[in-house]
Amino acid sequence: MSNPVFFHIDLDAFFASVEVLDHPEYKGKPLIIGHPGPRSVASTCSYEARRYGVHSAMPMVTALKLCPNAICIPGRMDRYSEKSKEVMDIVKNFAPGFIQASIDEAYLDMTGMERIYPKANEAGHLLKRMIKETTGLTVSIGIGSSRFIAKMASDYRKPDGLTMVPYGKETDFVDAVGIKKLWGVGKAMQEELKKRRIFTTQDLRSFSESNLERLFGNSAGHYLYLVSRGIDPGIYQGESKTRSVSTENTFYPDLFGQEAIETFLLEMSQEVMFRCLSDGLMARTVGVKIRYNDFSTTSIQITPDEGIYTSHDVYKLAKEIFYKRYHGGGIRLLGVGLYSLYKGDHAQQLELFVEDKERLRRLEKAIVEMNKKGADIKKAATLKKRNQFNVQE
Repeated sequence: MSNPVFFHIDLDAFFASVEVLDHPEYKGKPLIIGHPGPRSVASTCSYEARRYGVHSAMPMVTALKLCPNAICIPGRMDRYSEKSKEVMDIVKNFAPGFIQASIDEAYLDMTGMERIYPKANEAGHLLKRMIKETTGLTVSIGIGSSRFIAKMASDYRKPDGLTMVPYGKETDFVDAVGIKKLWGVGKAMQEELKKRRIFTTQDLRSFSESNLERLFGNSAGHYLYLVSRGIDPGIYQGESKTRSVSTENTFYPDLFGQEAIETFLLEMSQEVMFRCLSDGLMARTVGVKIRYNDFSTTSIQITPDEGIYTSHDVYKLAKEIFYKRYHGGGIRLLGVGLYSLYKGDHAQQLELFVEDKERLRRLEKAIVEMNKKGADIKKAATLKKRNQFNVQE
């Protein structure tokens, strides 16, 4: 039996890279995706802006103070979804074990593919070339014995990198990454570790699981025990695309604040709905996943009596169930998913007065298609959210 092999494919600074692809004059310049409103947040940014300390979910006021010469532009989720689909179509046809984790990330289970791809690293380079030649975008690929190792490996030589961690060398790789870049261990946890004179992954491994749980709580202690040994703590447990469409965002530092949280709920709601629209799918269920800064994770789903027709429907339901489960505090990971998918544009359940909803779905679908052809039409839900942030177009 062959050893497990996973690829993690991560598009480099995806939103910003798409903007540079469409607007070559942005190349080499600090670029922030978001709105310069007083209550807005940076959705993402280019590597040039990251050098100034700008990061995802940062208040826009802070981002522009750090990088006053940045080019600040509104996001175009429909365009990003279009380019994402181009990339994901290549990835999912490369090998059968495909799971899309978000708009710019995917996993491939390459276990047992030796006859087709004798050497995993050569397969990774081939996939990178295919994506670059077809879409104009670069990806970083990590190769490892688990999704956890593969995900950390894809970040090891960004951008446009490829890192392979040989089977049996997972602990060595974790030590090479170091505790400051260990996936999921943010600044707050690093400070707690320092207080206990834990400075390296080797130091972490000197503690038993029970001692770590006693020091940091059951969830965080169990997590630290696993990741310090290169063991996958279950960072992504997703279903295949045929049964669900989901996306997740991980935040460093943690996500705080109603405006920032609702901005990302809206973006993720749009993302999953646009993917469904592109594939002609309807969903019966909306789900939200929250991971807190103590590594505890909770999920909640809702199956409404009425049909889910548009991204606004997804956002409304996602926000509703989020606040039912959210207990306050920093968010390490936030996810939105659509489940119980089926082909079509109509709800399976019988409803009255659905004409307006179906019209809005047709309109949103038409906007997505028009923007694929070069238009730049904003979504009504996005405009409503911008108005809440007092953002001027």
